[in-house]
Amino acid sequence: MQLNYFTKGLSTVGRWLATTLFCVSAIAFVWQGAFFSNPSAMAAPSANLIASVDTSDQVKGKANEDLNRSKNFIEDTKDKLKETANKNADRVEDATDGHGNFIERKANRDAARIEKRADEDAARTQEAVDNTKGLVEQAVDTIKDAFNN
Repeated sequence: MQLNYFTKGLSTVGRWLATTLFCVSAIAFVWQGAFFSNPSAMAAPSANLIASVDTSDQVKGKANEDLNRSKNFIEDTKDKLKETANKNADRVEDATDGHGNFIERKANRDAARIEKRADEDAARTQEAVDNTKGLVEQAVDTIKDAFNN
């Protein structure tokens, strides 16, 4: 049985209405569950819990731990980059006749330039990590002071 023009349009409108009704009821269900699940917990006096000394020390300790991991990662990356640059220069040296021709000298200059840039980039990145750690500690202290007053 084929639908005529009128029933096709009616069918399409019906599907859109059903989909819209389903979405609206799903949103209402989620919304009600999020805002009315436990209203007494919203009024609990726990403002000092977030700014306790123990919590701020935990945040600072976590920041220091992450800082050390980041610095180790930066150093490992720098070392791998230098190792790869030297390995590539050695491959060029092995591929050429080994008498210090132009290509070999260029590969060695490139390796030295890559090592220098790796050191500079690693130093800049570690400085940025240190600055970020300082900002995190400053933010924690500011929040702690705001809740203590």
